[in-house]
Amino acid sequence: MTTPPAGPSRPDPVRLLREARSSGRGVGAFNVVLLEHAEAVVAGAEAADLPVVLQVSQNCLRYHGSAAPLLRAVRELAEASSTPAVVHLDHAEDVALVHEAVDLGVGSVMFDGSALPYEENVTTTRAVTDHCHARGVAVEAELGEVGGKDGVHAPGARTDPAEAAAFVAATGVDALAVAVGTSHAMVERTAAVDTALVAELAAAVDVPLVLHGSSGVDDDGLVAAVRAGMVKVNISTHLNALFTAAVRRRLADDPDLVDPRRYVREGRDAVAAEVERLLRLLAG
Repeated sequence: MTTPPAGPSRPDPVRLLREARSSGRGVGAFNVVLLEHAEAVVAGAEAADLPVVLQVSQNCLRYHGSAAPLLRAVRELAEASSTPAVVHLDHAEDVALVHEAVDLGVGSVMFDGSALPYEENVTTTRAVTDHCHARGVAVEAELGEVGGKDGVHAPGARTDPAEAAAFVAATGVDALAVAVGTSHAMVERTAAVDTALVAELAAAVDVPLVLHGSSGVDDDGLVAAVRAGMVKVNISTHLNALFTAAVRRRLADDPDLVDPRRYVREGRDAVAAEVERLLRLLAG
């Protein structure tokens, strides 16, 4: 893979995750829905003085109507951060969107071919990896469907370590999202990570593992997952719940409030504080 020059404004996501893996640390990856989420994630990372991944999903870009405005804004915030901040395209099923995001300067992409038949997933992911690596962009893929995503992924699925090793070798990806007991969009932190399977997967593949659906995992479970070998930890719904609760409290306290800056700020501050806490937790 040809990587771009590393530096505070453009960290190398492959090196960042591999260094975390070798030292037994987790790296927090937090989804951006609104610009305020990105501002909060950067603020939290700077307060913790730890690296972070800012994720923008295909669904989020669909909500905004196009990719360029939000991705450019998130890149500006990431590049101004005093701590390494990677901009990542999350859960992209559309190869054309992957190409557009690469052209817009993201540092890494997650191509989600998990709903495809295995051989088609391998072939398409390999093509995405070749395209991205030629442009200095890292690639994450998914194997063993993670539950809870619009009914496409099978709840209770698990990633087979031998299949994971074969998939990584065939596709050349830089990180692998695996199914180990979590599910997307959980609003309660009640999921149980199969740490024994995490350890098996970490031993079977030579790339960092990624935990999707981490909002459903409590603090002890997150720490246990990282100790077992998980590296990149994706969190979205948990932060959205905190954001929304803070906004609701502010509006309830002042029913006459109409200026969105005065209540959205409360959500932004709540997310920033939790990002700081979670980054410290994952880093040990």
